[in-house]
Formats: sequence, C-alpha cells, structure tokens
Amino acid sequence: MTLNIGLLLFPRVQQLDMTGPYDVFAQLADAKVHLVAKTREPVKSSAGMILTPDTTFDDCPPLDVICIPGGAGVGDLMEDEATLAFIRSQAANARYVTSVCTGSLVLGAAGLLRGKRATTHWAYHALLAELGAVPVQARVVRDGNLFTGGGVTAGIDFALTLVAELVGESEAQAIQLQLEYAPAPPFDAGDPTLAPASVLERVRERSAPSLAARSAIVARVAERLGLDG
Repeated sequence: MTLNIGLLLFPRVQQLDMTGPYDVFAQLADAKVHLVAKTREPVKSSAGMILTPDTTFDDCPPLDVICIPGGAGVGDLMEDEATLAFIRSQAANARYVTSVCTGSLVLGAAGLLRGKRATTHWAYHALLAELGAVPVQARVVRDGNLFTGGGVTAGIDFALTLVAELVGESEAQAIQLQLEYAPAPPFDAGDPTLAPASVLERVRERSAPSLAARSAIVARVAERLGLDG
C-alpha cells in the first residue's frame, strides 16, 4: 500500500528543512511525497528559491506522515488558523506527526506538543516549554508517533530515522549510502557547544530579532492554548 507523506510548503520556508527529508523519502519504493500548501501558487523560500506545491489543503489525501519544516515564515503559520486546522486534522489520523527545525513551534501552536518530548533549532529551543513541550537537546527526538528534528541539516537525520521505522534499518542504510550521506564538515562549529565563543555570539546577535518576534508570537499562542500559567 502506498505511503502518503506530506511536507508543508509555505512562504519563507527553510528550503533544506524541506528538501533534505524530501530527498530521503522520495527514495522509498512505495511512497508518494506531497508538497502541500494552501494553493498551488509557487512560493519563495527564506533564501528566495522558488518552490511549487503539488497538493492543496483541500485535495490532500489522508497522510501517513505529516512533516512541518521550519523557516522564517513559521511565525505567520503559528497564528494562521487555516494552516493549524489542516495540521490538526491530518495529525489526528497520521501514523507519524513530524517536524524539522522550527517547524516544531508550528506543531506546538496547533496544540500537538502538550507533554511531548521535542526539539528544535538551538536558537529557539527555549520556546518549546512555553508551548507545553518537554524540551530535549538532541538531533532527533521521538515521543510515541511524534518525531522532531533539530536545526536544518538534522532533517536528513530525522528522515533516515523515520525511514528505519517505516521500512527497516537496512533500507534506511541503503538510502543513506545512495545519497552518500557521510557528514565530514570542515569546521567544528555546527553546534553551540562546539563553536568558538565569538562565532556563537555573532549568530546569537543575528538571531536576536527573530527570537524576539517569535517569543511574542509564542506568548500569544500560549495564552490562546491556555498554557500561560
């Protein structure tokens, strides 16, 4: 039976959050991967890449896996009731509810992280607790049928982890090999605990405006969900 896997597409999505898992899932023999959005109109990623949905909320089939990527546009999604309603509706019957990077904040805004262990990009990790989640610092976190991946490149790790759950470790390893996913970064700066202090401070400064904006959104969402104390 065909697996229906849906990745949410929205303006200012982080392209790699979405395309990393897409490339992994697309290797599955019996899977149909959908790029789902409100309409079929092309959207721009956070870096300006043009991406085209192939499925709308209205014509999306019941999904076995729903995946919410992150990106600069997640703040708008967290207060977009049409998007949140679609996520809640699909999540109610999906085998797996998943996210990459700050997509977990959108799951939280949909009320799907209450009491659940979850992760997100390190710069926004503190916001998870305000959405009712139990924050965990890890590359991939599972809580029941909920899988959350950390920042951006963790989407590939998450997707391979989920593929192992869906079809077994051997096939997941075969896909990893086919994609030649064998990270060997030129610098030990991909984690805040490893990056030089000056680099960490620079990235914190760059993230500060976004963190402030998302903190305000999370406060409003938490109040709406009755999670503000």
